[in-house]
Parts: sequence; structure tokens; C-alpha cells
Amino acid sequence: MGYGHVAIEVPDVAEACAAVRAAVGKYGGKVTREAGPVKGGATVIAFVEDPDGYKIELIEQRASA
Repeated sequence: MGYGHVAIEVPDVAEACAAVRAAVGKYGGKVTREAGPVKGGATVIAFVEDPDGYKIELIEQRASA
């Protein structure tokens, strides 16, 4: 039995995706779903893969009310 993916909360999902893209040449990995709102919602997410193919969901922190 395995797992589907892990999730990490980040301040800015688009910025995190840019950092992954910048590191691809040195470390590998890739962005598999660009930053954007979840279907039918407002939470911004993206998916990336590490060099071994593990899926990581990036979830943008919500602003404090």
C-alpha cells in the first residue's frame, strides 16, 4: 500500500512553482499542474513532482481574517 501524494502549505503557490522550475536543471522534478484555484473553489493549489516522481501538492496559505 502506498500513498497518493503529500501536501505542503506555502505563502505563494505561483512563486513556489517558479522556484521548482528554476531548480529543474540542477535537481530535476517538474510542475505538473500550474498554480490556480481548485475547481469550484478559491483555494490556490499546484502539483509538482520531485526527481523521484513523488507528487507534492502545494496549497497557498489563506490570508488571516
